[in-house]
Amino acid sequence: MKVLVVGPSSTKSKGGMATVIKEIEEDDKLCKNYHIDSYASYVDGSRMKVMFYSFFAFIRFYFTKRGYDIYHIHMASWGSTYRKGYYVKLVKKWGKKVIIHIHGAQFLVFYNQINDKKKKTVVSILKSADRVIALSDDWKQKFDYTFGLKNCISIENGINMEKLSSAVQPIDKYRKSFLTLGRLGKRKGTYDLISAIEIVRKTIPDVKCYLAGDGEIEQVKKMVSEKHLEKNIEVIGWADFSQKLKLLRNVSTVVLPSYNEGLPMSVLEGMACGKAIISTIVGAIPEVVKRENGILIKAGDVNALADAMITCCLDIDYINQVSRANRKKIRHGYSMQMMHEKLAACYDKVYEGSLGNGG
Repeated sequence: MKVLVVGPSSTKSKGGMATVIKEIEEDDKLCKNYHIDSYASYVDGSRMKVMFYSFFAFIRFYFTKRGYDIYHIHMASWGSTYRKGYYVKLVKKWGKKVIIHIHGAQFLVFYNQINDKKKKTVVSILKSADRVIALSDDWKQKFDYTFGLKNCISIENGINMEKLSSAVQPIDKYRKSFLTLGRLGKRKGTYDLISAIEIVRKTIPDVKCYLAGDGEIEQVKKMVSEKHLEKNIEVIGWADFSQKLKLLRNVSTVVLPSYNEGLPMSVLEGMACGKAIISTIVGAIPEVVKRENGILIKAGDVNALADAMITCCLDIDYINQVSRANRKKIRHGYSMQMMHEKLAACYDKVYEGSLGNGG
């Protein structure tokens, strides 16, 4: 079976989609059982660079990528949906099988903001696929209800625990240190986090938080400076994998006070490293983070965020308990191996369906 994985470049793009694609590329078992290639439809860069790269990538795809049985297409929101829609339409015209893997945390927000004509286009794209993959049972239910889907399944993101093992450290040693991973900005609750640290500092003067990610870096630095929090907050910017490991090694808690999420890789990675989690009641996060795994708050509640951080600083027994629970939960429920086993089953069912329909 020949499978082509289509999505952002695993080496020239940042974020969860690129991480998932890279793990598929590097999985020996998947690549042994299936002939898997990847195709970069997108790279990070200026708006002009993205536009030109995406255009010529589609042209090259049209002329060179017809020889696959299954096209595993990774999709986010807004422009990504429409760009990938062209790929889906083309592949179905070739008479091939398509799996759409939706990652966009704001996919439903995006859908609710577009006009009726565009909504029909989005629904048509999703319904034309042989499978739509949602990142959680909650998303699957919402997609089924909103789009009227009959082809949707849920496959949670998985974590390669072996790669992260060096970041597992005694958590109480770093109980006053926090880390956020991902894009910096309003949607991720970055400014709420800065305001919360201003409150926490009154109780824990030496509290430390590392902000690692791309996005609104200069605006974030400005707010940190205006609040005179330079000793408490370090704005790292984008962290590559080795730098991310180093940061995870030296904190007790991963904090992600987002307003919209799917199933964020940063939460799963933090849990795999035995870190406590502070996050919000959005997306699939409540399916993963319970009281024994961390603390959930309402998005935008700065005081509750500050209280949660203080708890992690002062309650050593709690964070030690959480550390053990999180490693166990990832191992038994959200490992990369489990994700790829579910993905392989999806490939098989889609492929068998093609045989059943005469190819």
